[in-house]
Amino acid sequence: MADEQYLAYQSQMKRPIAGQSLTNDPENPAPFEKPPEYTNVHEASEYLFIKIIEKETYIPLMQALSSGTPVMELTQIILFEGFQNGKWNPDLMVLLAEPVAFIMIALAEKSDIDVIIYRGEEEDEREEEELFGVSIEAETLKKIRSASESGIVPAGSFSPALAEKIEKAPEIPQESLLAAPEQEAVEEEQAPEQQSLMAPQ
Repeated sequence: MADEQYLAYQSQMKRPIAGQSLTNDPENPAPFEKPPEYTNVHEASEYLFIKIIEKETYIPLMQALSSGTPVMELTQIILFEGFQNGKWNPDLMVLLAEPVAFIMIALAEKSDIDVIIYRGEEEDEREEEELFGVSIEAETLKKIRSASESGIVPAGSFSPALAEKIEKAPEIPQESLLAAPEQEAVEEEQAPEQQSLMAPQ
């Protein structure tokens, strides 16, 4: 689905013309035009874990996995958003795909959620899957698929400190996964009652 959206956007021909970035104001560069905030896979993985388990992210993310949204689509969305915000460069973004997928699988396992790795996974076993236009090799896909089936993430997928944090992450009760996202009740202020202009005085 994410690839379809990307192709649809590309076909609109709303891309910048060649050299357009050279006309941008150098005093106000876009976040992704500055040096990235993270250049290390482990540090970026720690940052992503903290963002993923924030209350406003964690439950909706687990609800999405529970409702059948593929892990790799969510991975692509999370990582591309980080790139746009200047958190990492495109090279690190691709390297982070595997750890982020494993983080989501590990958290889903804690909440007893069966995940789908990529769309169409049930029909075929692909030799490769594309993420950001880069092919993910069959061996990596096999490791991710195996982790989702067994609930065991391969050793060395992330640092021991991060593995410990994932172990301590809270479980989400099944009723929270099935419930619609909560909406905060907003108390409406009642306007003072106005008398009709036609009312007798």
